Amino acid sequence: MSKNVLYIEDEPFLGKIVKETLEKNDFRVLHIPDGAKVMQSFEIFEPDICVLDIMLPNVDGYDLCKQIKVKKAELPIIFLTAKVETEDLIKGFDCGADDYVRKPFSMEELIVRINNQLKTAEKSKPLIKDEIIKVGKYKFINDRYELHSPTRVIKLSQRDMEILRIFIASQNHSIDRKELLMSVWGDDSFFNSRNLDVYIRKIREYFAEDQSIEIVTLKGKGYLFLVP
Repeated sequence: MSKNVLYIEDEPFLGKIVKETLEKNDFRVLHIPDGAKVMQSFEIFEPDICVLDIMLPNVDGYDLCKQIKVKKAELPIIFLTAKVETEDLIKGFDCGADDYVRKPFSMEELIVRINNQLKTAEKSKPLIKDEIIKVGKYKFINDRYELHSPTRVIKLSQRDMEILRIFIASQNHSIDRKELLMSVWGDDSFFNSRNLDVYIRKIREYFAEDQSIEIVTLKGKGYLFLVP
């Protein structure tokens, strides 16, 4: 069954090439060049994944990513952009992005990353509705993509969910960094390793309200997710 790709890119020639190539690979594609016009088409198109640029007219990709995640937290989002400095990565992941593809790029790489995100999203669909897991003072609600702290509800991205599930399943035991990268991204490249560092920083911030929970870095090995 064909999957729906919501593609937001303001450069006409690139947009045309990407759209046509994805369609030849059995995707249904809605290409929108203006960030301000995305949300009005979002629910009608019902995307399975979103690919978007950061530098867009009227609404930038960061703000758009946040809006989309409010509507559908579990929707995978790939940033397709030339902005890949560390601060750009951190800002994008903080907004809820699941992956980055750097411009210039090959269509082969983009298609592989889209398929990987779709497979991950399918595997991550909860088997138990509203499964609640207690982690210290927190509650992890599987079906809703939510982590409840004592003071707030944290909406989780797809990547947040994958990493947290591994941490929770392996709490108080060592987690091999390479195995974590392979489980979440499918490879342990330098770029994905940087991505993981950003997510670990985010997850540490999520648990800041419970000082008894720690993510300990095991130098050269991986992590320990310590929960009392």
